Amino acid sequence: MIITGQTHDNGANMNNLLSSKPIPNRERLIMALDVPSIHEAKKLVEGIGDGVCFYKIGLELFMSGGYFELIEWLKERDKKVFVDLKFFDVPETVGRAVRALSGKGVEFTTVHGNDAIMQAAAREKGTVKILAVTVLTSLDRGDLDDLGFDCDVERLVVSRARRALSLGCDGVISSGLEVPMLRKEIDNKLLVVSPGIRPVENRQEDDQKRVVTVEQAFRNGADYIVVGRPIRDAPNRREAAERVQSQIAETFGG
Repeated sequence: MIITGQTHDNGANMNNLLSSKPIPNRERLIMALDVPSIHEAKKLVEGIGDGVCFYKIGLELFMSGGYFELIEWLKERDKKVFVDLKFFDVPETVGRAVRALSGKGVEFTTVHGNDAIMQAAAREKGTVKILAVTVLTSLDRGDLDDLGFDCDVERLVVSRARRALSLGCDGVISSGLEVPMLRKEIDNKLLVVSPGIRPVENRQEDDQKRVVTVEQAFRNGADYIVVGRPIRDAPNRREAAERVQSQIAETFGG
């Protein structure tokens, strides 16, 4: 089902933040393949079946070997792929890395760095959408103090997102907590992908500090959510994925 934007009588202001981008509801869930081996990744994907159609693969799998073979394997099964390697290096090196990724059928990739790095990535993106990291969801105000950022989280996220869009990036990675401010202050064409999602019934102690629920993320204006552990660690992964899909459908009125 493709959503073209809608509001409801109850809580209209909240619902006005629902994404109006033409994204099928079931593609709004991105599953993080945070497992130590390609074999385990394939087993997880096969077990979930059509419960998830969009997967994020990051550093852990990159270091296990067979990363690009996994991308091909996912594409052969009509899955969308998000390469989350948070490119951060000399701008020319980042540009070349993004250029090498273009044409591999990847939907999104991430960059993390200053203006020159984001600009280099955007210049070479080809068919890949570039998502700039704002503030990792594992960081809170105390962590930002440690890193020397003399501003609150919201203002830092908005500042980085505004620069990313002006430099040619397509969107950002942002906690669902900061998305309302992004929607208020930045053009709605900005893609927002929100990690740190914790279903209400599965709030667990982990390293994610700035978390929201599935419904909160979308009502705050996210276009996509990334869910990892609540699905990966569930007794029945397919059922867990379908519960998230049901929450998404209900939020969008589908």
